[in-house]
Amino acid sequence: MTAILEKTAGLMAFVRTVETSSFSEAGRLLGASPSAVSKSVARLEQRLGVKLIQRSTRALSLTAEGAAYFERIAPLLQGIEDAEQALHATDDVGGLLRITAPSDLGRMLFSGWMKSFALKYPNLKLELGIADRYVDLIREGYDVAVRIGTLQDNRLIARELAELHTILVASPDYLKKRGFPEHISDLRKHACLRYIASSGPYPWIWADGTTIVPDGFFDTNDGTVLRFAALQGTGIAQLSEVAVAEDIASGALNIVLPKLLMPGLKVHAVHAYGRQVPIRVRVFIEFLQQQFSAHSGVEISK
Repeated sequence: MTAILEKTAGLMAFVRTVETSSFSEAGRLLGASPSAVSKSVARLEQRLGVKLIQRSTRALSLTAEGAAYFERIAPLLQGIEDAEQALHATDDVGGLLRITAPSDLGRMLFSGWMKSFALKYPNLKLELGIADRYVDLIREGYDVAVRIGTLQDNRLIARELAELHTILVASPDYLKKRGFPEHISDLRKHACLRYIASSGPYPWIWADGTTIVPDGFFDTNDGTVLRFAALQGTGIAQLSEVAVAEDIASGALNIVLPKLLMPGLKVHAVHAYGRQVPIRVRVFIEFLQQQFSAHSGVEISK
């Protein structure tokens, strides 16, 4: 029995060290000293007969064998943790939760919400990946993805969080120099900052169905970069209303063609767990829905 317990401790020490890239942080999560974690990993390596982690004075890195072992072991240990947590109250939830979100939401909103989440679930470690691209949840090892717009993969379980409205914005300096557009056709005379994907620049679409592909000298696949470019007076950008709400309130950005509405974009939280949703995923999605409901400028679906 003692041997079995030691093997389990070694596995936990190894997985937490890989997840945190630190013996010290792994020790904090496991309630052990850094040296105890290091020795536990060393005993695991000795038992397996392979080096799992390369140690240096500056950093820790996985060997090829360590990476392969981690891919097999981590999901098994997470399953054990999920089974245990299902028996406890939600305020006891712990472990590692990996989420991915687009830049507009990840950088502008989540960073302001995480303090509340950490206070509510102090034992849950959150890892946020910012990506303005399609992220494969299973292949890349994420628990939850927050996505804006039409969902592409019907194999995932989705929960609608909110509906965001997009608007056109520009800085007062830019509009003073180039003039205020009065009609959609006037936009062709302006410098338009375009969000671009692998298929090309996103079209600008209005609620009445009018669509144009704006012309511009600057393209990016990062919504935060678009916002900063607009703030610097570079041109007109289409952004989610919630991402620029403070800029509009402060006067740093003005709404362009404010009477012409653009359709809303639905926001979903998606996961690949089917009906067996880990408690760490469930509490996070519920937290997101509460935050979106409370956030001004965001229309929540009923």
